[in-house]
Amino acid sequence: MSDRSSPAAFASDRVTQAARATVKAVWWGAAGLAARAITRPTREAPADFQPTAEPIPDGLVRRAWMQAFEKEAGDVALGLYPPPDDGPADPLRAVRRAIDFLRDAREVEARRRRRGGVEARDEAPAGVYPTYYRQNFHFQTGGWFTEDSARRYETQVEALFAGTAGAMRRRALALLAQAWRARDHRGVAILDLACGAGAFLKDLSAAFPRARLAGVDLSPAYLVEAARNAPTAALAQANAERLPFADASQDAVTCVYLFHELPPRVRPVVAAEIARVLRPGGLFAFADSIQPVDEPRLGRLLEAFPAYFHEPFYGTYCDEDLTALFAAAGLQPVGQDTAFLTKAMLFEKVA
Repeated sequence: MSDRSSPAAFASDRVTQAARATVKAVWWGAAGLAARAITRPTREAPADFQPTAEPIPDGLVRRAWMQAFEKEAGDVALGLYPPPDDGPADPLRAVRRAIDFLRDAREVEARRRRRGGVEARDEAPAGVYPTYYRQNFHFQTGGWFTEDSARRYETQVEALFAGTAGAMRRRALALLAQAWRARDHRGVAILDLACGAGAFLKDLSAAFPRARLAGVDLSPAYLVEAARNAPTAALAQANAERLPFADASQDAVTCVYLFHELPPRVRPVVAAEIARVLRPGGLFAFADSIQPVDEPRLGRLLEAFPAYFHEPFYGTYCDEDLTALFAAAGLQPVGQDTAFLTKAMLFEKVA
């Protein structure tokens, strides 16, 4: 058996992972370019986009984009988690996903132009879901409520971020895996909050195959897709404000790209629920958008995001003091990392 800790093996693993990342980036980057060519997005800025940040320095976006792949290659080489398989490994499936994405891109662009941010309410009965949830976040067709939306979601975000979506969210996985590197993972309970279509649950399953995984989401359609991507996880439909788990029942909770879609009044409620279900000493791995404080030079890009992609609570998220938010719930920061447009934070529940 080869020594994966040797310098030669480490370098080889980095090269292999870099090659995988290159294929993925080229594929989904091309899908994103094709979508823009087909839809011909309007050059006129939305009326509510009034940038105050300085223009982005030349080359900064590309350097930040490349950093996501570089960090992932290092994590894989170190053995923090196995090489991900979220690239276009199955050519036929990848082509079908890309074609479906491109067909839908016209509808998304038309919705963006008419500012159709609440059309998804026709798919979701009032009284069953919170009002803030019944929207077309990203202007996507069907909101969070249709199987087509759930099947298409991963393709949409990978095309949007030119193949970095998986690498960015795995910053949170790297923090958790590093913290648990010396721990026996047999039977540990990990809850993925707002698991969506199950991509991060799939990552957790690969990194911690002996753990007991659970995922919750408010969308039945997305849970159907999550069951396909993470068949060993126990899944439940639930609101993050009222989790169906006992106090101190989880060794870790993970949460990816949820908090920027929560209204300010809801964020402390969800933070308190996360702390409630964690055992003393348990870990909370968080991943979401970077904030202007993390990289002020990308501020213009962050200002544009809510205007172009219908993210009504993103502006207040950018101003949120996340350390203070989670500290109020009894969670103290023990690690942080960033890659491209995502920041990851690791918190420990105070005993």
